[in-house]
Amino acid sequence: MSKPKRRILVTSALPYANGAIHIGHMLEFVQTDIWARFQRAQGHECYFAWADDAHGTPIMLRAQAENISPEELIDRMNAEHQSDFRDFGLSFDNYSTTHSEVNRECVEIIYKQLEESGYIDRRNISQFYDEQKGMFLPDRFIKGTCPKCKTPDQYGDSCESCGSHYGPTDLIEPRSAVSGTAPVMRDSEHYFVRLSEFENRLQNWMTSGALQPEVVNKMQEWFEDGLRDWDISRDEPYFGFKIPGTEDKYFYVWVDAPIGYMASFKELCERKNLDFDEWWRPETETELYNFVGKDIIYFHTLFWPAMLMGSGFRQPTAVFAHGFLTVDGAKMSKSRGTFIEARTYLDHLNPDYLRYYFCARLGSGLGDIDLNLDDFVTRVNSDMVGKVVNIASRCAGFIQRGSNGQLAGKLPEPELYQQFLDQRELIADDFEQRNYQSAIRRIMALADEGNRYIDEHKPWTLNKQEGQQERVQAICTQGVNLFRVLMTYLAPVVPFTAATAGEFLGVPLDQWSDLDRPLLNVSIHPFKPLMTRVDPLKVEAMIENSKENLQSTETPAASELDLADEIEIGDFLKVDLRIAKIVDAAAVPEADKLIQLTLDIGGETRNVFAGIKSAYDPADLIGRYTVMVANLKPRKMRFGVSEGMVLAAGPGGSDLFILGPDEGAVPGMRVT
Repeated sequence: MSKPKRRILVTSALPYANGAIHIGHMLEFVQTDIWARFQRAQGHECYFAWADDAHGTPIMLRAQAENISPEELIDRMNAEHQSDFRDFGLSFDNYSTTHSEVNRECVEIIYKQLEESGYIDRRNISQFYDEQKGMFLPDRFIKGTCPKCKTPDQYGDSCESCGSHYGPTDLIEPRSAVSGTAPVMRDSEHYFVRLSEFENRLQNWMTSGALQPEVVNKMQEWFEDGLRDWDISRDEPYFGFKIPGTEDKYFYVWVDAPIGYMASFKELCERKNLDFDEWWRPETETELYNFVGKDIIYFHTLFWPAMLMGSGFRQPTAVFAHGFLTVDGAKMSKSRGTFIEARTYLDHLNPDYLRYYFCARLGSGLGDIDLNLDDFVTRVNSDMVGKVVNIASRCAGFIQRGSNGQLAGKLPEPELYQQFLDQRELIADDFEQRNYQSAIRRIMALADEGNRYIDEHKPWTLNKQEGQQERVQAICTQGVNLFRVLMTYLAPVVPFTAATAGEFLGVPLDQWSDLDRPLLNVSIHPFKPLMTRVDPLKVEAMIENSKENLQSTETPAASELDLADEIEIGDFLKVDLRIAKIVDAAAVPEADKLIQLTLDIGGETRNVFAGIKSAYDPADLIGRYTVMVANLKPRKMRFGVSEGMVLAAGPGGSDLFILGPDEGAVPGMRVT
């Protein structure tokens, strides 16, 4: 008996339109795409709609830095993102931007409903203001020490170390991430959603099966602390949608970002003549699933459903959270070349390799996923090439040469084919529950059985014997059909390989129900390599190219800064900082940026080359004091030996400032 057809809308978290897509992003997008493709393979009506997150201060600042409009920036990034997604095989039905007019309409509809229902409050608040930049600071542009766990360098809204959420004024020693200065407090009227009004409904929703147990446990902590009113407004200057009826107030980016799911789907409805209300009204029989990273569950399990509840729309059927991606057991690092952009990966390797590896590692929980590059090479080569594709390559030649590409009329071991089909429901349940690693284990166990069958019957030996051609045809027909089952199960995971396999077999591999009838008495096409082995040299080239990308990258916006690898406090204490007096300074004629400094550090002089020529006349430096790293290993340069490093700060060019006091300084004094 066939199962009823489901109507499913799937979304991924919106990538920010401020930078390139990297493989950490792709973990979630591939997870989402596999699930959407799987649902379609079961015969369900499933759409995948999402967008770029295109608003906020970082967009505004980057556009200013590039001397272009924010609209130009987000249009360019949207095109780049979609190109990466298509080349990674993401089967999205619509990809939009939160800056679209459709999204503006949806945001204003939801805001109007919340306001008319009495869920919006207005009141003056004191917030941080950057006097140097002349702007109020969004939470993510304020950094300081976490008030809960005392971890330094945390954002103004949440701690990445302990997961606590707080207000920016709770930070210890806050500073502006834009200018680095200490912000001041200023008053401004802001708009708030009274989140506490939704507490009972949110608790009922979260315990309905909509969330993973780990997420429910985390939410209980938030409820115990009490739900705070949610500030949904930001002050000018800000790139976003203006709040209706105001002149200088804008919707906070986390208002219009999740509504972007709705707006993107509405664009799809207009294009495909779908009934938007059928999918978004309360108590609808359609299903809505949000795939997100564990770092943004707060927004997707509190703010997002509360907005929907307060405006008369349906809530998500479920929010699926996942962990972060590490590479070789550590946070992705530009210095090590493991901060790999999607396009850099695609320039070197087959996208199905990464899709398969992610699938083989993904479970249904929030645990982090490690991309071990050695294991990546070994597993893809062993599983996909050595097991699955191997079955087809071992059988295809005998069918082509001995039977003119014609498969036999029956299977010699139909019970083995049925054994493969008997795993269909278990594998489907694994995919449904997002326990992808379990699905892969089951599929690879079947692949082992398929190879065992070929090894046992040895068609290459029978083919040399007189009168055995019919037997060889039957054995290889069995093998080809087992391969078809495996590739049909794997089609949501490796779509490019599955498409090529479908061309070889002469049938599409996109519906699991098609497996009820084996391929018999039909012709197959000549075999072409479906997937070649991962070349470790290409992996190394990708890593090296990622390092080169770092060297050629211009100074990023504050929200995009990639910090160096973490060090222990003991490593930091090894750095010997000393006050130095500049007793001589001269330009280096052979170098555009260097000045040669002679530094007195108390009874000893050092020769140091410093790249500060764009900011200083050498003559103006003589007699000044600075700070130097005194225990840096000497470095031989073509101009001479540099015996330390002078500390300087600034964006570059003429805005570069050496660090050090001018009064009360003693050469050689240690800086602590």
